[in-house]
Amino acid sequence: MSEIAGGKPVGRVLFICVHNAGRSQMAEAAFNAFAPEGMSAISAGTEPAREMNPVVIQAMEEMGISMEGRKPKLLTLEMSDECEKSITMGCGVKETCPLYVGVRIDDDWGLDDPAGRPIEEVRLIREEIIKRVKKLIGELSR
Repeated sequence: MSEIAGGKPVGRVLFICVHNAGRSQMAEAAFNAFAPEGMSAISAGTEPAREMNPVVIQAMEEMGISMEGRKPKLLTLEMSDECEKSITMGCGVKETCPLYVGVRIDDDWGLDDPAGRPIEEVRLIREEIIKRVKKLIGELSR
């Protein structure tokens, strides 16, 4: 993977959410499915859930994007430092954990939380994430 100033990999993106069980996981999976070689994404949460949202798994697998083996992960400053872009999903990350003051946030996508929603609504959230991920890949490819 290419490097930019400061040693951050070009095209490495961090998607952040509170529980890392829905939106940020969908964004990571979509980014890694659609990105060209040399670009990649990771995701994490400030208060990770114990497990993935099963409706999110179903919605992504309907698109042919496997969520197998995914688990919510705790956000670390190292994750942020190793990424070119850090994007929150609209879940108030800064409010949930003031310890993450050092985490750089470049954008907030303001997406609805899929927790507790029926598959029809999760599909709409998934489609919005995929649209934004593809746009981001295009921007990073320039």
